[in-house]
Amino acid sequence: MKIAMAQINPVIGDFDFNVGKMNKYADEARALGCDLIVFPELSISGYPPGDLLEHDDFIDNQLNALHKLIDSIQGIGVLCGAVNRQNTNQNSHAISQADNQTLPDQRLLFNSAMLFEEKKILARIDKQLLACHDTFDETRYFTPGQLNALIVYKGLKLGITIGEDIWNDQEGPGHWEHNPVTDLARPRADLFINIAASPFHEKKQNMRNTLLRKIAMAYSRPLIFVNQVGGNDSTLFDGLSLALTSRGKVATRAMDFSEDLVVFDTTPESGSCHKVSTTENQAILKALVMGTRDYVTKCGFKRVVLGSSGGIDSALIAAIAVAALGGENVKTIFMPSIYTSKQNFEDTKTLAQNLGAAWHSIPIAPIYDAFLKLSDTFDSQKPGITEQNIQARIRGTILMAFSNMDGSMLLAPGNKSEMAVGYSTLYGDMCGGLAVIGDLTKEKVYAISRLINREREIIPRSILEKAPSAELAPGQTDQDDLPSYDIIDAVVKAHVEEHQSIGEMVAMGLDRSAVEEIVRRITQNEYKRYQAPPILRVTTKAFGMGRRFPMAQGYRFTNP
Repeated sequence: MKIAMAQINPVIGDFDFNVGKMNKYADEARALGCDLIVFPELSISGYPPGDLLEHDDFIDNQLNALHKLIDSIQGIGVLCGAVNRQNTNQNSHAISQADNQTLPDQRLLFNSAMLFEEKKILARIDKQLLACHDTFDETRYFTPGQLNALIVYKGLKLGITIGEDIWNDQEGPGHWEHNPVTDLARPRADLFINIAASPFHEKKQNMRNTLLRKIAMAYSRPLIFVNQVGGNDSTLFDGLSLALTSRGKVATRAMDFSEDLVVFDTTPESGSCHKVSTTENQAILKALVMGTRDYVTKCGFKRVVLGSSGGIDSALIAAIAVAALGGENVKTIFMPSIYTSKQNFEDTKTLAQNLGAAWHSIPIAPIYDAFLKLSDTFDSQKPGITEQNIQARIRGTILMAFSNMDGSMLLAPGNKSEMAVGYSTLYGDMCGGLAVIGDLTKEKVYAISRLINREREIIPRSILEKAPSAELAPGQTDQDDLPSYDIIDAVVKAHVEEHQSIGEMVAMGLDRSAVEEIVRRITQNEYKRYQAPPILRVTTKAFGMGRRFPMAQGYRFTNP
């Protein structure tokens, strides 16, 4: 059997757009002589739909879209993800709209896979293991499905699972009572198929590939994994759909961070492998470009604006924005103060020219002087935190004015290291609709910037070489106010991403006083991060949906 694997980038809730995309790929697969096309998890609604699932009209319209899809595709079988209500006939797998109207409880929802052909539903499979960790909260919306049977299609016994259903490795630290893959392997499935919305983060790709290979080899069965691609809010999906042979070898592979269609032939267990990232940093850069493009455009914007300071953070964001949207849709604003170096004037202008982006210079000194004259309590000679924050907020106001004037989205500049310790100004440099690099440590910012410069100098070398500075006071550098970034980065990784204690970090060789100070700052600045723009997630634990610390609390981390 020739099976097409279509990894698509849906827009959450745009049923017509998603169904139209699925029809397009079905036509392409049929022209290639495929018998079946497989789409990702919740491909009609897009994943994750969140609290839209609490609205009956959303469910009704999604089911209408499902039935339109069923009626519109002919000449090829389709397996796709969809939201379903309670099934009144569990043995038949099928569900009809008429059944929906007679249910006593319309709120009972299932994350399902639907197999149909020639306007007829052949099978329905419900997700059994509901993801409830980090950014996922499926138990809030869905009911776990029951044991699923093998589905026979064109002579092949298909063992179909959804997302988390394949992540319960009972030979390892299994966290579920049963393993849906084992349940399907015992009655001798010919082929495993998993439809998924598996998000990206550092090292996730190798982890996932190892898991899939282990399943294929353990049961000596070929395995198809079809993943969603694209950015939905802060969550990024990398695609990388795979077909593995019964010996665990990669037979078919789709691109990463791009829509793609690949074909797997089950008889020779063969297909084609498309080009993917070869390093972790390449994957992160692709993820940020895709995530920026999708967040901006899916929110209805076409253009972005950002403050260009001459520092590495704003330079990297500008480069990512241009890669995502094109230079003609990116405006950079240089806002020098009396403390701004001449080098930054040259660097920001050169950066914009290298990127093909617009550059504007708006000095803030006159506005700053006007602020200082409002009260004799402001000190123009020795600017403290108050005077420094005034400058940041002047810049935030100017940038928001350009955002309003152009109908463009403002991109916020903060990186993970700065956001962790609160080295940012509310209503100043934290203004914006998206924090593109908010999940990159300072060290990673430099690494990704050097990657961008690999073939030609896009980010001026002087930006990469200068000491980081907010330039809000005479001769200021970040390290005047902060521990060194290498220590901050190590603590952020250990404490935020790996949940290590102070004692464990000290045992790693980190200085105790520095660790305690950084952890104190991380805890103290939770309230700021709650007011930050959404952050594109590329690590196992980003500041955002996946981190749910209370703001008003009295616990302080100590050395156990």
